[in-house]
Amino acid sequence: MTQEFLSQDTLVALHDVGLDFKSRRVLDHISFNVNRREILTIIGPNGAGKSCLLKVILGLYRPTRGTCQRASGLKIGYMPQKLTVDGSLPLSVERFLTLANKGDNQPVDAVLRRVGARSLRYAAVQSLSGGEFQRVLLARALLREPDLLVLDEPAQGVDLQGQQALYHLLAQLRDEQGFAILMVSHDLHFVMAQTDQVLCLNQHVCCSGTAESVSKHPEYLNLFANDAVEDIAIYTHNHDHHHDLHGHVVEEHNHTEGGCKHD
Repeated sequence: MTQEFLSQDTLVALHDVGLDFKSRRVLDHISFNVNRREILTIIGPNGAGKSCLLKVILGLYRPTRGTCQRASGLKIGYMPQKLTVDGSLPLSVERFLTLANKGDNQPVDAVLRRVGARSLRYAAVQSLSGGEFQRVLLARALLREPDLLVLDEPAQGVDLQGQQALYHLLAQLRDEQGFAILMVSHDLHFVMAQTDQVLCLNQHVCCSGTAESVSKHPEYLNLFANDAVEDIAIYTHNHDHHHDLHGHVVEEHNHTEGGCKHD
């Protein structure tokens, strides 16, 4: 549902949304806004309804109850949790992105440059590492020049260094391009360092707010009680350097002593 009366800064507004599959309740009483230039991260255990919630926002599922309102003319770029490419088909990154862009290859070089993957333009999609393929999927989502980037587990299949680099890249792109980001993640300690707001979901909204406030909320702590404290602690990463496609630090002549610092 698209409405004209959303505030100027609101891209998506959910009000008391519920979703049922036959007799099974998947989501209940979900209310929140996605605002311009905001990074909002949805976290929660398996089976919490996170991917279903994204599909409601994308318009793929119609809410059983409540409303999902979208700004008029809203352009959404979507990066799915998984995308399988037939290994028997010879497909270059350029061709993959061109097909996704209705045969137009003009923006391909620009979007690959934006995600730091220009060197992969003529590589076979099947030969890419997990981190490289995620950057190509991100480039695919950026082809629409979105107002809102929706990412379902963007760091799945990527090693820890690659996750760190990917989340930093997302925050950098938001700052440069001005779009909002809504993402689902299990990578709590990495993603919390780069997000503006966190929504903790377990079929309903358990708690929401800044990363710091959510990390101290009793319901959040109860949900992740089986995780080690260091795995759910807020992870801060001071970037005075750059990462390559695999997340490794790229040394520079003006790299300050001490490099990457973790608090």
